Amino acid sequence: MERFGKVLDRVRRGVDITMIFASLLALAWTPLLGPQGGALRWSVMLGAVALAGAVVVRLSRRWPLVQYAPVSAAVVAAGVQTALGDSSPAMIWLILIVTAVILVRQFLGSHTNQGLMRDLTRQRAILARQAFRDPLTGLGNRAMFMDHAKDALEDADDTKTAVILFDLDGFKGINDTYGHAAGDELLKVTADRLNANVRANDTVSRLGGDEFVVLLPRLADDQTADTVADRIMHDLQKPLTVDDLMISVRASAGISITQGGTLDVDTLLREADEALYHAKDDGKGVVRRFDPVRFAESAQRRRDESDLRRALAEMQFEVHYQPIVDLNGELAVGVEALVRWRHPVRGLLGPGEFIELAETLGLMPGLGLWVLREACAQAVVWQQDNPGFKVNVNLSATQLSSPELTDEVGAVLADTGLPPNSLVLELTESMALTDLTESARVLGSLKTLGVRIALDDFGTGFSSLSHLGALPVDVVKIDKSFVAAMRETTANGSVAEAVLQIARTFNLAPVAEGVEDEMQATLLRELACAEAQGYHFARPMPAAELTGLLIRQSALHSR
Repeated sequence: MERFGKVLDRVRRGVDITMIFASLLALAWTPLLGPQGGALRWSVMLGAVALAGAVVVRLSRRWPLVQYAPVSAAVVAAGVQTALGDSSPAMIWLILIVTAVILVRQFLGSHTNQGLMRDLTRQRAILARQAFRDPLTGLGNRAMFMDHAKDALEDADDTKTAVILFDLDGFKGINDTYGHAAGDELLKVTADRLNANVRANDTVSRLGGDEFVVLLPRLADDQTADTVADRIMHDLQKPLTVDDLMISVRASAGISITQGGTLDVDTLLREADEALYHAKDDGKGVVRRFDPVRFAESAQRRRDESDLRRALAEMQFEVHYQPIVDLNGELAVGVEALVRWRHPVRGLLGPGEFIELAETLGLMPGLGLWVLREACAQAVVWQQDNPGFKVNVNLSATQLSSPELTDEVGAVLADTGLPPNSLVLELTESMALTDLTESARVLGSLKTLGVRIALDDFGTGFSSLSHLGALPVDVVKIDKSFVAAMRETTANGSVAEAVLQIARTFNLAPVAEGVEDEMQATLLRELACAEAQGYHFARPMPAAELTGLLIRQSALHSR
């Protein structure tokens, strides 16, 4: 049919050209070929007609109505000559020929237009199908889902409308292992199984990739959506055969339900997507219904993530310092550097409120290096009046696993001028025990710089006691829980004493953490613990406050 239409178009174009030249010939006939006409005038007339016809044909390609100008002029000229009684039989025959050509052209144009309308109707049908159908599975696409969902919500009355979002678990692995043909076949089977488990008035659509959505309108209760989701999940888990390969894949699903038209389509779909995210987070292969509480927690976490990234970009952090004192004279001999976040809305936040999130987001290497540089630079200032003053800086898990850690620490020491033996790098027992061999290698590399290594929360990771000798550690910090327990036991029988004895066995310098009162400080002195830190001595404070404390300490000591 399409080929016939093309042929018809060529014929129509030929008739149009014939009509143009015939009309021009009719116009030139009488003035050029009168009684005195000869071969010369005949040649001139044909040449003029050919030239004028070529011009009109060319112009008609841009302005189609131009082709009718010669026809109109020829008809008018013929009418004038007939009225004057000056028309010849030849002229009448030429006009009749032109008229016949026009009629043929109209006939062809009519049939061409009919064919064109049929083609346009067919193209519109194809485009309509493409606009609302997924070409691979034959399901509706996102546009169809949105259209049907809007209608369902408008017509919901007091009934409930549910949206179930499905996502195939491990679909990328199927494509990578068995090829895209197997993946396509799996998508087709998934579409069939979804269709087989819904009602006639339900809508099943493929949103894209391996994500499908089911719209359940006019439900009497919530339980129906759960039943349909469970039935589909069970059906999807059945294995299928593709090219003699047995393939089985699970799916995760999220459900969102609204009463009447309370929610719009976008909100309903977003809630289903949030429920699907929780299903994935809970181990995959399960169905989860939208939970407003979990959604609020997730939304808050996303806000926290955004705030934390902005905080690092704008450097909203500051370093506070908690004194480490010599228990004999209770003089500050060093500090532990502790990062704080000056949140623009929530105020000053301690590390417990953002360090874990920073680790998850991969922000700790940058933040930790900044704290290290700030603390070392400040320690150099304090050492001008307090020679040998030490600064302890905590290492994060991601910093410890970084191959650039030793070079970064060396660069900070070189840039700030801090003596390496004045820097104590702290890591927790749990971090060191994650990979004992690798921890020993990294700490050994750091020791080549001349820095000291401290094991924080010492005694809480009991398995580390048998491996302590494998780590190049200089200092152990006794966990505050053991210090607090000294109230309830005798000094000689306390856990703190046992931990101190272990430290001495390995020739490590002990520092007690979390000292809250004078009683604990006295007991630690009796156990010959040299250094301690805690609220009994001082809370963490900004650098300026600590500078003032050191000035007062020097003044008292000099008396």
